[in-house]
Amino acid sequence: QLQLVESGGGLVQPGGSLRLSCAAPGFTLDYFAIGWFRQAPGKEREGVSRVSSSGGSTDYADSVKGRFTISRDNAKNTVYLQMNSLKPEDTAVYYCAAVRDIWTIPSLRSHEYDFWGQGTQVTVSS
Repeated sequence: QLQLVESGGGLVQPGGSLRLSCAAPGFTLDYFAIGWFRQAPGKEREGVSRVSSSGGSTDYADSVKGRFTISRDNAKNTVYLQMNSLKPEDTAVYYCAAVRDIWTIPSLRSHEYDFWGQGTQVTVSS
């Protein structure tokens, strides 16, 4: 069973940056598309970004375009979410999720993903 572990969350001031990491100890992520999702208190989980297994295709929610960048380092078996120009509305628990993308690259809809991490808290506040 693929297990995902997120790290890199924390407290940051508005306008600051954080880099989240998603790893899978003991497994290879080479054949998995990875998505980042977030859920704020009282709100539904929303898709933030995703990258295909090859790294050649990425997608972003409109709310983070131009501020967040997803990337992957298959040699390190890790996917990153670089978050810049953070806003208080970015405050949420961030999750990474995985799905094999043999036939089709997934969208940012959470039901398309099979494996999930436990999440890491990101708080943007002064």
